[in-house]
Amino acid sequence: MPRKFLKRLLPRPERVRDHRQLRWLGQLLDDPFLLHLNRRSVAGGVAVGLFTAFLPVPIQMAIAALAAIAFRVNIIIAVMLVWISNPITIPPMFYFTYTVGTWILGAPMHPVAFEPTLSWFWEKFGEIWQPLLLGSVLIGAVVSFAGYGLAHLLWRMHVVRHWHRRRLARARRRRIEKTSTRPEASARQRRDRG
Repeated sequence: MPRKFLKRLLPRPERVRDHRQLRWLGQLLDDPFLLHLNRRSVAGGVAVGLFTAFLPVPIQMAIAALAAIAFRVNIIIAVMLVWISNPITIPPMFYFTYTVGTWILGAPMHPVAFEPTLSWFWEKFGEIWQPLLLGSVLIGAVVSFAGYGLAHLLWRMHVVRHWHRRRLARARRRRIEKTSTRPEASARQRRDRG
């Protein structure tokens, strides 16, 4: 992951510390790892954010922030990635995790007529909470491990590509320096001969 790109995309650390809605975190935001952009911190933030996004709870951003503080990873990336579970993606995500949970538990999958009411939720919650929670934790763990590995890989690829470009630029400069000094040497040799 390019550090310069992330620095442009993410808010400055001072702005995060001074944000009025984050003041409750107090001294915890003084930990330099929480806002640092290195491979470990960014990949950890990706893992925390992806895992938390799959949790079927309403306070995902707070959980991601607290987990980022506990694991000392980039808090901004962790909280931002929670938003992959949004009102559009939640139904397919949780249907998939519920399906995985019922498959693992060996429970029959009951067709449920969805109604967006609180009474329906509390009535059906007893039937769906175990497979939903199990599937969510399992899929969240798999996705977070994959995200962690992918973030590490992309960061490493970016660094290697940057090193390779610098090496090529140095080699190009050396070639230009050698070719620019050769005509002078050959002109001197011609003068000495003549």
